[in-house]
Amino acid sequence: MSAIASPAAPITHYENFPVASWLCPARLRAPIGAIYHFARTADDLADEGEASPAERLEALTAYRQALQAAADGQPVAPDQAWAWVFAPLQQVIKTHQLPTQLLHDLLDAFVQDVEKTRVGAGYADQAELLAYCARSANPVGRLLLHLYGVTEPQALQNSDLICTALQLINFWQDLSVDIPRGRFYLPQADCVRHGVTQTELLARQVTQSTTNLIAEQSAAARASMLKGSKLVHRIPGRAGWELRLVVQGGLRILDRIEALEFATLQTRPTLRRRDLALMAWRALWM
Repeated sequence: MSAIASPAAPITHYENFPVASWLCPARLRAPIGAIYHFARTADDLADEGEASPAERLEALTAYRQALQAAADGQPVAPDQAWAWVFAPLQQVIKTHQLPTQLLHDLLDAFVQDVEKTRVGAGYADQAELLAYCARSANPVGRLLLHLYGVTEPQALQNSDLICTALQLINFWQDLSVDIPRGRFYLPQADCVRHGVTQTELLARQVTQSTTNLIAEQSAAARASMLKGSKLVHRIPGRAGWELRLVVQGGLRILDRIEALEFATLQTRPTLRRRDLALMAWRALWM
């Protein structure tokens, strides 16, 4: 899907959902692109390459310091580390009075990912997993609403529901990728309730128990998405249509997970070009 790419750092990641596409208001494409590059680069520091956990945490600490310096108005030198991220982001912070605590919340989530992956730890229950989503996903939606000038509590709540759903959908889509890398997002309490052991997850065995577990998690993500989808009627113009496509993209991934009979321990479903027509049709009727 489309994204604003910086010539200094082209985006090559697979993305389920559009980021700063032509549907966004032209005046907001650069600000949204700056926020995206900030989050994407931090995610790469936490997740990509061959760095050790200690090196990743050190890099994220330096990245946070660069964020704070930019937020404080300190000049961003062209040869400074991540200057291509923080020079445009600093302008967005200044021009739009961006709430920087939300950016720090994202970094907190990336640090948590590194620390949990280092020891192969998972999430005890749904409450702990949702608390993680509140830092790893929900800030992005709130930052976008801030740019759109939408501040009503109900709109923020619906945004949180959509962003949490997108994060959960990504987890259940990526089980075959994340588990071999030591990243466990299926809540332990739910695993115990369904009789699923970590040994089964590590072996990525598809059983009736794992199928039921993933089906339950997918249903919860769908319910969150549908509950939050009322937000599409609050966002005006082209941005509202992009949000409709984001919602439909998430729901379409859930359709594909269901079509695989929830066997995402072995297969990672993705969206294809032909899915876009169906997503657009469904978006028209939201």
